[in-house]
Amino acid sequence: MPLFSALLGLLLPAPCAGCGLGRIPLCPSCRAALTAARPGAAAFASVPAPVPGGVHAAAPYAGAVRRLLLAHKERGALPLAGPLGEALAAAVRSALGPDGAGCPVLLVPVPSTRGSVRARGHDPTLRLARAAARSLRRDGRPAAVAPVLRHTRPVADQSGLSAAARRRNLDGALTVPARLAGRLAPCRPTTGHPAPGQRTAGQPTADHPTPGCRLVLVDDLVTTGASLGEAARALARAGAPPSAAATVAAAGLRRPSTGGRPGHGAPAGDELSAGGAPVTPGR
Repeated sequence: MPLFSALLGLLLPAPCAGCGLGRIPLCPSCRAALTAARPGAAAFASVPAPVPGGVHAAAPYAGAVRRLLLAHKERGALPLAGPLGEALAAAVRSALGPDGAGCPVLLVPVPSTRGSVRARGHDPTLRLARAAARSLRRDGRPAAVAPVLRHTRPVADQSGLSAAARRRNLDGALTVPARLAGRLAPCRPTTGHPAPGQRTAGQPTADHPTPGCRLVLVDDLVTTGASLGEAARALARAGAPPSAAATVAAAGLRRPSTGGRPGHGAPAGDELSAGGAPVTPGR
């Protein structure tokens, strides 16, 4: 249970989730692994519904970053949501670019299945999206989270599936229910016909940003882009196509060495594909 794990961590501090050293949930070196790289775009050969502004990630999915994400997602290391959310916010800023510097932003997380949420005891991507929105608001940018995407049917576990199999697995699997579509109204284009469930945006609040906002899809990890592509398709069908997508990490994203101390990177057991991307369950 994530809450029990968090309380236990306060009483009996665990070693750093990134490197296993010390008695602190996140040591300075592993925290630096989240922030040392300049967030940037990740390229994918094909996605079912390309995101116009591209997919931006804060760090490669390798070494300490990989272990931190897995600890938060699978082992309920809830204190990691803060620093991981900060990294996600950095990727959001990269995705928006200089032209979107002053725009309000609506973060739409890629949803976990109900079974995954039950098994884990929490929705890790939703938790990171909320942490990222708090980080953006601390910088003075109006930001909110709209968890409006829902699964229309069961999907198989993505682990071990090829890129093509992941796309087939997710094809048509996400939608925006009419009862939730109104939350996307501030980010819909001002031209064209309103989508079902659309309503006029009201005054800005923490949950409903001002009109003219940028919609950014967010996830913890991107491997092939299949989940983000399907989510982008569902949002476009609801009349609110995303401006861009942002993730904490991306498989295959390269960055220069940061000169960390020897032995503090990925353990010998981390598997790498031919392209340098860790073999992992993912999106």
